Amino acid sequence: MKIEIWSDVMCPFCYIGKRHFEKALEAFPGKDDIEVEWKSFQLNPDMETEPGKHINEYLAEKKGWTIEQAKQANEYVTGMAAAAGLQYDMDRAVVANSFDAHRMIQLAKQSGKGDAMEESLFKAYFTEGRNIADHATLIGLARNAGVDEARAAAVLKGREFADAVEQDVYEAQQISVRGVPFFVLNDRYAVSGAQPAEAFAGALETAWKEWKQNRPALQNLEGDAGETCSIDGNC
Repeated sequence: MKIEIWSDVMCPFCYIGKRHFEKALEAFPGKDDIEVEWKSFQLNPDMETEPGKHINEYLAEKKGWTIEQAKQANEYVTGMAAAAGLQYDMDRAVVANSFDAHRMIQLAKQSGKGDAMEESLFKAYFTEGRNIADHATLIGLARNAGVDEARAAAVLKGREFADAVEQDVYEAQQISVRGVPFFVLNDRYAVSGAQPAEAFAGALETAWKEWKQNRPALQNLEGDAGETCSIDGNC
């Protein structure tokens, strides 16, 4: 059964949602038959990378808040993260455009490393205070996620995977995604936001039952069976 997750690596609730989902999935009996695909959803695509600007200053300007309101908002998500077992250090967060980070995710997906790349980017942004728009940083994070370093560098030199990022954003628009994280299970059921693990567990169970019921059984073609080798080696 396939599960698609739209997110942005700069979304604090996306990392928290990832942990809650992982907790539910780990306890799910059918977890070995679950395929997870991370999808791009870029927040603030026009954001300029400004390493010298404090995240509270950026949020105050963007949302019309006071610095104190921005600080309180970040303290709130930091507390939520801690409850999920994550350590956020928002004072170190670097204001950065995430488009190239999404291109790295798309690259990583080709070799089955999408989840590892997501985790690497989330940790880099929220915990380590790293600039996720910096190409040298992205290449290092890709390497840590198991992605070929030279391939990552080559992608960042051009516009490869830009179309894939934009396609994911377009698909999100088609199913009326208004915020992330957004989880789609079996193309039928949606879970929006950093829901508790119990909510994900319930959604998994519901989607799984339908998937199992509707999965077509294998049908043997008419005619005599061809020659085969059995599991014990008899041919």
